[in-house]
Amino acid sequence: MIGATDLWQRIRRLWAIAEAPTHRVWWTGPRIVIAAVLALGALYAAADFATRPPHLPRHAATVAAWKPSEAWLYDRDGRLLDSARVDFQARRLGWVPLDKVAPAAIEALVAAEDKRFRDHDGIDWWSVAGSIRDRIEGKRARGASTLSMQVAAYLAPGLAAPGSRGLRDKLRQMRAGAALERIWSKDQILEAYLNLAGFRGEAQGIGAAALGLFGKTPDALTRDDGLLLAALLPNPAAGAGEVARRACALSREGDCSRFPGAAASMLGPARSLALDPGLAPHLSNRLLTQPGLRVETTIDARIQRIAIRALRRQLQGLGGTRARDGAVIVADNATGEILAWVGGIGGASTAPSVDGANSYRQAGSTLKPFLYAQAIEKGYLTPASILDDSPVQLDTASGLYVPQNYDRAFKGPVSARAALAGSLNVPAVRTLLLTGVEPFRDRLWDTGYRGLTESGEYYGYSLALGSAEVTLVEQAAAYRSLARGGRWAPLHVRKDAKAEPDRATTTPQAAWLVADMLADPNARASTFGMDSALRLPFWAAVKTGTSKAMRDNWCVGFSDRFTVAVWVGNLEGDPMRAVSGTSGAAPVWRDVMMALHAQAPGRAPAQPSGIEVRAIRFTGNVEQPRREYFLAGTGMSEVVVAPPASRRPRIVSPVSGSVYALDPDIPVERQRMAITVSGEVTGHRLQLDGRDLGAADARPMVLAGPGQHRLRLVDPGGRVVDQLLFTVR
Repeated sequence: MIGATDLWQRIRRLWAIAEAPTHRVWWTGPRIVIAAVLALGALYAAADFATRPPHLPRHAATVAAWKPSEAWLYDRDGRLLDSARVDFQARRLGWVPLDKVAPAAIEALVAAEDKRFRDHDGIDWWSVAGSIRDRIEGKRARGASTLSMQVAAYLAPGLAAPGSRGLRDKLRQMRAGAALERIWSKDQILEAYLNLAGFRGEAQGIGAAALGLFGKTPDALTRDDGLLLAALLPNPAAGAGEVARRACALSREGDCSRFPGAAASMLGPARSLALDPGLAPHLSNRLLTQPGLRVETTIDARIQRIAIRALRRQLQGLGGTRARDGAVIVADNATGEILAWVGGIGGASTAPSVDGANSYRQAGSTLKPFLYAQAIEKGYLTPASILDDSPVQLDTASGLYVPQNYDRAFKGPVSARAALAGSLNVPAVRTLLLTGVEPFRDRLWDTGYRGLTESGEYYGYSLALGSAEVTLVEQAAAYRSLARGGRWAPLHVRKDAKAEPDRATTTPQAAWLVADMLADPNARASTFGMDSALRLPFWAAVKTGTSKAMRDNWCVGFSDRFTVAVWVGNLEGDPMRAVSGTSGAAPVWRDVMMALHAQAPGRAPAQPSGIEVRAIRFTGNVEQPRREYFLAGTGMSEVVVAPPASRRPRIVSPVSGSVYALDPDIPVERQRMAITVSGEVTGHRLQLDGRDLGAADARPMVLAGPGQHRLRLVDPGGRVVDQLLFTVR
């Protein structure tokens, strides 16, 4: 078609010739012709301008500009883990190449939409003629749009704007279809049509339609699937009956009994991308932030499934009335890669979208290994050192702190090994008195616990029992540092993450000794028994923890190759019911560990230099004789428990500075206070405000009135060996 500008130039040249003096007589008649030509040219130019199609992009640019509504998460081997919808304007998957769509489905769609697609140049003149004939005869005009015209309309939405059904609009669409055929191949046009067409609701493209309506990939579609999709195209909101009738007509078959059921199934409950395995929804919500994003992770899909199954089995066994939520992290000790990230399994959860693996929860006893490592590293303790597991009251700024063991019983003198392995609370608090609260808080911070944002004074002595908040990911990274000889580095879950240099948080010797203590089934037998979920048929170090009011249950441990961290609880913070340290998270930890080491059992780590071994025995049969490990130069062969007579006589209760309040609802005579002393106090006496209370070892019960009082412990010679002040209100 001649452009309007070229036509105008030709007309001007003819007019100039006609205006020349030598031609005026001869061109009187031709001038009329020229005027007519000019008028026709003007009309042509106006028509050309009015129906000129918009600029259309090339095929490569169209594919490059395609923006899926989804983002995808893959495991370390390129297997799909999960996907997340990020753009909610339409449901689009990745661009599907033509050779990834089943030929039978393509043939059915093309036959229904544009049967002469391979034979025309963008305009099907036979269809145009048929449409004109139908209009003349007063019949309902058939559609004459080709696939090329429809693709052009997808690329330039203005071509098919609402109300665009006039002659001018139709001519623009026809010219756009012809223009597209000149710059695109037939296969490119067909591929674009399959990806740009809207099939049902918000599903755009053959990929979203195949998965959303049939639960298949496009290459698995059948001819019947293609017929049903073609039947949807004229009216994507059509009901099952209408779709079945159209599919039957398109099939040109006599027996269409299969289509009503197939249409009803296709339009039934959405399959929501049924081939998406949904293995890591919490991780995908964390990492998939942009449409079309494809994130490769360090997750191993096999291990992820193992962790999910173990957690689901345990939570179903506990029941939603006891514990509703849980999380699992599995890390590779050598690389720091996270092999499994399970933030929850849904089920009875009342907060299924919350990521339990990355939520801050109270740590419970899981911080004790790092406390003992610090004390051993500083030389304050050895695994054989005796700690007193007996009642203790500590004066703090907020009042008395009275730690209790989990079973509210006390075991008396115990070794540090038995105290840590058995998770005894009072010995841990006594160990914290050795290391200091502030240094221990700093040690935890260096070990990656970033929830400790306050000073050591804020946490106080309860820090030994895990009053700080931590995440399961932090737990796994911290315990992995013990497996690596006291060297800490953050874990990573993205495959493209740069490995950060590790740093020493404790000595290799202290880390090894603590790991050996945590792996000792005999040392924890008095608390957990000999056949608990913590005992494996191979070497593994493990620690449980339960937070205040039974809100959180932890089990974290490691072998030579893997670190596994498990949390069980209720994400809304309500206490669990009848869930103990070994009945909550520990069975999940055991199941995962057993599966990880099914082919190769865990092995004990090599003993580092700077460790010596001694055969030791304990006087008084406090514990059985055994072989024990020590830092070089600190070994001993006999451990003697100091008798009470060797201890300095002192007042244990009340604690200096204590404030007691009389309860007006309780008879005064029933509000007497017990005085407790320790050490060899034979012959010593107690005095309250100068008044003799009697023998110190008689444990007198006193009634002190309101006000400040001074309590003294006096030896047989009349010398004051201990005294304190307390207040009664």
